[in-house]
Amino acid sequence: METTWAAGKMAPFRQGVQAGVAIAIGYMPIALAFGLLAKTTGLTFAETVLMSIVVFAGASQYIALSLLTAGTGVFEIVLTTFILNIRHFLMSASLNEKAEPDTLWKKALYAFGITDETFSVAAMKEGTINASYMFGLIAMAYGSWVVNSGIGYAAGAGLPESLQESMSIALYAMFIGLLVPALKKQRKIVWLAGLSALFNSIGTFALHLSKGWSIVLATLLSAIIVQWLTKEGGNGGE
Repeated sequence: METTWAAGKMAPFRQGVQAGVAIAIGYMPIALAFGLLAKTTGLTFAETVLMSIVVFAGASQYIALSLLTAGTGVFEIVLTTFILNIRHFLMSASLNEKAEPDTLWKKALYAFGITDETFSVAAMKEGTINASYMFGLIAMAYGSWVVNSGIGYAAGAGLPESLQESMSIALYAMFIGLLVPALKKQRKIVWLAGLSALFNSIGTFALHLSKGWSIVLATLLSAIIVQWLTKEGGNGGE
């Protein structure tokens, strides 16, 4: 009887682990690249792994590397990554409607592991979700991200010094690689990228703001303006 009960309790966790395998595999090259770029940025192995453990947000960590390279202050980095991850409030609220009743600490714990990928998998699951399922799902994604970040750093440490220095250009190449496909799909992204670049240039060269504050203000202004224009255009079309 106890064995059957235990197996029933573990079933959602195993389902989560199985659903998370694909995410874990998908995270591998991105986390490896992050670890490699963190090494070229000047972070130590401990700092790189700790960032992945505490932050666990790919885009935010890549942006943090870019801001660190630019000499941006800690407050600006935190504010920029906070703005970037505001969408997680909406994702968490959405999943909460699908979640079974659980203790608050369990929900708070697996809320930390909600990313675009874990949210998508959990949201598409038939029926409800519970803490056991989410822990299994997140364990695979989180483990892959943290472990492969460390492996990427270790692999980068074995490269020649000249190659490590030249790898810093890969950070900008990756951002371009992420941006171009999005530009092809939505005109809104084109305006957002263009306005952000314009405002950042004005802030840096005309207003002589620090690079960190220039990026933060450019992000906020462009997002507000594009959202307002999109809303106005949508209302007009109706």
